[in-house]
Amino acid sequence: MLPAALRRWLRRPKRSDPRLLSQFFFADERVTRVVAEINGLDAELDPQQYLVLLNQLHLSQAHLLAVLERIMEECIPTQRHSRDYLVKFPEELLVDNLGNHMLFAAECLLAGTFLEVEEADGAQLRPQARNLLCSLELVRTVLREQSLSQPSSYPEPVRAVLVQFDRLFAEFELSYVSSLVAVKSPEEIYRQQEIIVLFCETVERALRLGYVTQEMIDGYEPLLMFTIPRLAIISGLLIYPEGPLSLERSPEQMSRVFSPFYNLLKKIRDLLRVLSVEELSLLERSLCTAEPEDPCGPATPPAWGAAVPRGEPPAPWGFLEGPCATPPASTCTMRLGPPGTVNDPGTDRRWGPQPPGSSPGTGLDDTPGAHCSELRSRYGSTKDMLHTLFVCISGVADQLQTNFASDLRSILKTVFKIVASQAEPSEEPSASREEDGDPCVADAPRVADCPLCSSPEEAAGLRRAAGTRRLPEWVPDSTCSQCSACRSPFTLLRRRHHCRSCGKIFCARCSPHTAVLPHYGQPKPVRVCTHCYAAHRSPAPRRAPCQ
Repeated sequence: MLPAALRRWLRRPKRSDPRLLSQFFFADERVTRVVAEINGLDAELDPQQYLVLLNQLHLSQAHLLAVLERIMEECIPTQRHSRDYLVKFPEELLVDNLGNHMLFAAECLLAGTFLEVEEADGAQLRPQARNLLCSLELVRTVLREQSLSQPSSYPEPVRAVLVQFDRLFAEFELSYVSSLVAVKSPEEIYRQQEIIVLFCETVERALRLGYVTQEMIDGYEPLLMFTIPRLAIISGLLIYPEGPLSLERSPEQMSRVFSPFYNLLKKIRDLLRVLSVEELSLLERSLCTAEPEDPCGPATPPAWGAAVPRGEPPAPWGFLEGPCATPPASTCTMRLGPPGTVNDPGTDRRWGPQPPGSSPGTGLDDTPGAHCSELRSRYGSTKDMLHTLFVCISGVADQLQTNFASDLRSILKTVFKIVASQAEPSEEPSASREEDGDPCVADAPRVADCPLCSSPEEAAGLRRAAGTRRLPEWVPDSTCSQCSACRSPFTLLRRRHHCRSCGKIFCARCSPHTAVLPHYGQPKPVRVCTHCYAAHRSPAPRRAPCQ
């Protein structure tokens, strides 16, 4: 009878074997070899080699976890532990190698060398870390033996250890992240969903009134990142007063994104109610262009900071403090009434619910004339009043970009997914490819700074060409500090990735695809951004996202 070691060697899978268990065997073998090299090295004598081996260990563990994730998706797709808790995490934590960080944290906690958590939290996390690492070792042993015997099947013992590891990993991930950062509660997640609905309603209204265009949305115009929150403040205070910006509730009942501005939002709402329809439209257009317009000036709006009729404008953060010395005559005949009683300019659609007992077309006189006059009397001109509103609304919206950047980025990303144009599926894709030759150019939205979108004919020629063309010029790493798509800043964890199709730099979440680029002499799949994958990809089979 052959020795056990010889039998294992004879059953050893080939490196070219595409089966997942075979890939896991070599990934696990790589991790074991690197660990053995680290254990046999004296870090004090050769610190440089020690750092090199640590980096190799990090990469090999990440590859092992990626293969293990694919095995679980194939073996236990319906038995996996729920990952719904990920919506509670800050977006900057949702990186591609989060699982590798979790295992590293578990090893450090078990060794007693982890300093990022409090001692009490560490004591609670150590039993979970021990169970997780023991489960991982069991998974590696079981899968390694299975890859040597029957790499094409997953018997019940294999499924059982995978289910256990998946559950322990999810429990440790939630507990560990909760001990480091403040995760969102279910109530806060619901409030954030309300804000998403408000933003979507705001975009729909802005499209209807011509403040923005569908082309700006489909092209992800950067100015919209500021325009949408500004217009949403007006919509939430004046048009949809029962929504997430309802000031009838206490600050504690509002979303944490807007609750710090509770008192200022009240003052903004009171002043918005005395505006006429024309003044409101002028204010909203100013917020869209990022420059305050002069209601009494020429057609071309004045530059920001231009002189106003009455000296210095009132201080924006205290615009309800005291009356002006020379109040102008108030004209409130077309002022905006209480929330939910104003018609959309140019339409018959009501902006909000009608109050009980009111009739259509009335309600514009519900705000007392004296109150309207008193608020207007605190400004020397309409321009001063609109300028103050512009500064206050812009200040609140722009502080959201600074103080709640992660939340706002997540909200706007969801809004763009909802309001962006959806490409209509072709009924006869094969016939369309033969007739048009390049259906992606017609269906996919164009991006202004994309070198291929700027020359669609060249992009189409590249896809049809059989020969090799010149590779795109890569954007230097030193000139790009944020992702070209989502504008997220690059950090130690959020790395730079070049798109091989357009040459621009993206984060991993915005360049998850691979595709063959025969026109660039790339017969094997290479990394491309989401836009190039949808708009400029050669008619070849789709590839799985990058791991």
